Amino acid sequence: MHHLLIALATTPAPSPTPSLRPGLSEDQVTPGMWGFIMTAFFVLATTLLIVDMVRRIRRVRYRAQVEEERLAALAAGAQDMEVPGVGGSGTQAPGTAAPGTHSGPQGGADLRTEHDGDEGRGQR
Repeated sequence: MHHLLIALATTPAPSPTPSLRPGLSEDQVTPGMWGFIMTAFFVLATTLLIVDMVRRIRRVRYRAQVEEERLAALAAGAQDMEVPGVGGSGTQAPGTAAPGTHSGPQGGADLRTEHDGDEGRGQR
């Protein structure tokens, strides 16, 4: 058995032939110019899609961070300030609204959060 392994290991591999099999042309075995163009197109399109995705993810993270900071500032401001019209029993005087709540069209700017997190003025 040992002699068989040595014989297989030392047997030289056949040298490849430099020509193609009969009946084949160079165009049939290589992708050619159209293959290169299509591959380059897919690489470029994939790169642009990845760059766009990274931008969108960064934008969503930034908006979430800004929203958290805004809510934290509102909460800190509400704790620091005494809300006018709020008595000791937790009731509000008529016509006043707590900070961060919507008090109708005459209550200031009408900001609404849209589905994707963008805030816009007015109605959708």
